[in-house]
Amino acid sequence: MSNSTISVADETSIRTITLNRPKRRNAITPEMQQELIVALEEAAADGCRVVVLRGAGEAFCSGLDLQALHESGAEAAMDHRADAERVARLFRTLYELPKPTIAAVHGAAMAGGAGLAICCDFTVAVPDAKFGFPEVRIGFVPAVVSVFLALQIGDKRTRDLLLTGRHFDGAEAHRLGIVNEIVAAEALMERVRALAQTLAANSPESLAATKRLVAAQHKAWIDSAIALAMEASARARETGDFREGLAAYLEKRKPVWSQ
Repeated sequence: MSNSTISVADETSIRTITLNRPKRRNAITPEMQQELIVALEEAAADGCRVVVLRGAGEAFCSGLDLQALHESGAEAAMDHRADAERVARLFRTLYELPKPTIAAVHGAAMAGGAGLAICCDFTVAVPDAKFGFPEVRIGFVPAVVSVFLALQIGDKRTRDLLLTGRHFDGAEAHRLGIVNEIVAAEALMERVRALAQTLAANSPESLAATKRLVAAQHKAWIDSAIALAMEASARARETGDFREGLAAYLEKRKPVWSQ
């Protein structure tokens, strides 16, 4: 498959998937979501041992491409539902991949970009990486990402991050349990490669079985939570607050909410 928003490279048994829209800080489009899903499914099926996810340019991933969303125009409700289902499939494919995954985070990892980072088994970040779930600032709902965030850091901390929409650095992300390790920027990829090599030396069958076991322990809850999240995401895109928040963001002004 020819990719236009990501690149895929193999080094021995390690596959690196790079988000490759650097001029847009690797902002996520539907095309990128689909290319990532296909790339992950291919990685699950072939001989690579470990998958590394990284971003090209100055950021890991700035989240949904709001400019592209605006330019696409108002979609029908069925399109909103399809978008939510695609996001859920992407995050779940990454979370349940039968091979170990590592996110190498530098720069911004926002909203859906932060979701990609936390769905990996390991998240390694530089000290000045910036995380956040700012959806409420534009009248949107941090829906599917809330499932995996709550699973990892608990209800109280999840409410803090999602309801304030605040940004936080790599050190706080580490304290919260979102990031496994903080590494100096110049050593990031060296550390990620070393971790990948450690993982690749383990039994692939044992790694896959362990990942299946851990995921299965949460399956019933995740199934229910994702169903609720997809519905919330689709509904949010039909609200006046979302239309106003998107317009205000693109026009670089403060939103005027309906209430």
